[in-house]
Amino acid sequence: MKILVTSAARKAPLVAAAKAAALRLDSSAKVIAGDLDPAAPARYVADEFWHMPPTTESFAETLLAGCRARGVGVVLPTRDGELVFWAAQRARFAAEGIAVIVSSPPSVERCLDKLAFAEFGLAHGLPFIPAGLTPQAVGPGPYVVKERFGAGSRALGLNLDRAAALAHGAHLSAPIYQPFVAGREISIDAWLDRHRRMKGVVLRRRDVVVDGESQVTTTFRDGALEAAAGCIVEALELEGPVVLQALLDETAGLHVIECNSRFGGASTAAIAAGLDLLTWSFLEACGHALPAFVRNPGEVRQVRLPSDLILHDPDL
Repeated sequence: MKILVTSAARKAPLVAAAKAAALRLDSSAKVIAGDLDPAAPARYVADEFWHMPPTTESFAETLLAGCRARGVGVVLPTRDGELVFWAAQRARFAAEGIAVIVSSPPSVERCLDKLAFAEFGLAHGLPFIPAGLTPQAVGPGPYVVKERFGAGSRALGLNLDRAAALAHGAHLSAPIYQPFVAGREISIDAWLDRHRRMKGVVLRRRDVVVDGESQVTTTFRDGALEAAAGCIVEALELEGPVVLQALLDETAGLHVIECNSRFGGASTAAIAAGLDLLTWSFLEACGHALPAFVRNPGEVRQVRLPSDLILHDPDL
């Protein structure tokens, strides 16, 4: 088994988790870290490194040939900006015996477009925060202003009145406006099989958030929220590992902000809680039966810290 983790960048915990999952299934498994940057730090925790070409249609055949040459059997995309490419190429790679862990193109595109995502939620009666192209389209305010496409935390304007919201939106390339909802931030990790049925879910409080990423996150249980999450991710017709970002208001009401249709930055905490996202993905990719989801007793708090890696090599 050879697994390619794309856009590996600084995602050393993800690469390490992929190695651990792969080795549980095959003692000779290897994980390849792939990235556009030849100096990507994650290369030092992988078994191999591939200085990859861009994930664009014009390089599709080059990427396929590179996977063949390296014996890659499974591709795990990790960056929002490449998901549309991999979703579009999934069938082509599958015909060559290479499984790509990604949802279908419509499902990926729906999650990447925050306006389309909000409109989908409204149309299906889901607890999504509404969005519009103007402030007045979503009510009297206060407002949240963000880019329609791309990472939700970039250039984010929070709790703004109408004038401030319009001023903030004038500096964005494709602004959308949403009502400001006060509440506690949570992440919801889930995994769905190729039939788009949810196998398991873990809830996490986002205790400390820096640049949109959880630096401290703590798992918790809530049966009603877990059931609601299942309805949402299945309605979105997702597959594999996904992460919902949401708010809980003062009455514990759920307000979904967005969905990342990929493995999340802090999803290793969910693995520690028993949601074996990567093992299930690799098993399914290889056509094997999946074990039952068993939630680990107790809760997990993950603190993400910088860590030094010391390499001893006489050839350095």
